Amino acid sequence: MGAGAVDLSTHPGHLARRLQQAHSLLWSVMVSEETTSPQFAVLNALVEKPDMDQRTLGERVHLDRSTIADLVARLVRRGLVARVRDPLDGRRNVLKLTEEGERLHRRLVTRTTRMNRVFLAPLDPGEQQTLLRLIARVADAAEELRG
Repeated sequence: MGAGAVDLSTHPGHLARRLQQAHSLLWSVMVSEETTSPQFAVLNALVEKPDMDQRTLGERVHLDRSTIADLVARLVRRGLVARVRDPLDGRRNVLKLTEEGERLHRRLVTRTTRMNRVFLAPLDPGEQQTLLRLIARVADAAEELRG
């Protein structure tokens, strides 16, 4: 190593970027080239809890306001998500999956399950659980810092 160079294997951000690159590659090959991982997270959240407003949905999937707005607009244009009047408060819109959105979600669930098995295959089941728990803890703390 040259003078002043650091060992990037000790830099979590560098490792996180490599992990994200590997995930993106696997996602496009094994899950979908049209639907991104964040878009799947939105579809999944709306399966779990339909009739959410956009702000609540963004909080649930950990996306900022402008990102969730853009992502929802794309899903609406693709006919996967519909904006409907809130039956409890006619002044606001809520989001729900269309039939096409539900069909896509069902297809992608199977593919994401398979992809996650491949992605985590280098680790034994205990290590997999530990990795997921530690990544979530770091991500949660980072989100709290962001405020």
